[in-house]
Amino acid sequence: MSPELITSLGQQALWVMLLVSLPLLGVALVVGLIISLLQAATQLNEMTLSFVPKMIAIGLAAVLAGPWMLHLMMDFTIRLFQEIPGMLNG
Repeated sequence: MSPELITSLGQQALWVMLLVSLPLLGVALVVGLIISLLQAATQLNEMTLSFVPKMIAIGLAAVLAGPWMLHLMMDFTIRLFQEIPGMLNG
């Protein structure tokens, strides 16, 4: 296995990781920002007020984006397993 191949596999794995985590992190960011604005406007600083809505939103996002994320990871894994014989020979 050449260093270029290993670097390419690492880049592909990082790209898949980024794409899989993006929906959940994006939802957490947006919900956190909205809750922070509401807390700043009402001057109500309660930790559970920001935690519970984020967990609910992340759960909903995981349900909605879960099949897409699973499909993306399965495609990467299948492609990786199919390329293993060529990696070992070349």
